[in-house]
Amino acid sequence: MNTIYYNKLVRDKIPQIIAESGALYEVSKLSEKAYLEALKNKLMEEVQEYLDSESIEELADILEVIRCLHLTHNVSEEEMKRIQRTKADLRGSFEERVNLVKVTRPKEDE
Repeated sequence: MNTIYYNKLVRDKIPQIIAESGALYEVSKLSEKAYLEALKNKLMEEVQEYLDSESIEELADILEVIRCLHLTHNVSEEEMKRIQRTKADLRGSFEERVNLVKVTRPKEDE
C-alpha cells in the first residue's frame, strides 16, 4: 500500500471522491482556530496556483476560499459586497490600470 500524507484543508466532497476511487482515507474536523489558519494557508496555496497557471479555475478557488473566510468572520456576502463597493467609491478600483510611479512631497520646513 502507498500512503500519502496531506494534512491540509480540502473541499467537502473530496473524501467521497476518494472513497469512490477505491482508496482509503482518514480525515479530522478542524477547530475554529485551526480552520481559520487552514483557510489562510489554502488562500496562499490557491493564489500561488493562480500565479503559476493564470487559470480561471484557480481564480474560482480563490473566491471560494475568500467566501469561507468571510463566513468565519460572520460577515455575509452582501456585507462583503457593500464594503467592497464603499472602498471602490472612496478610493476607486483597479480597473483603470493606474501604476503609481512616485510621489514627491514638499519638505515640512519649506
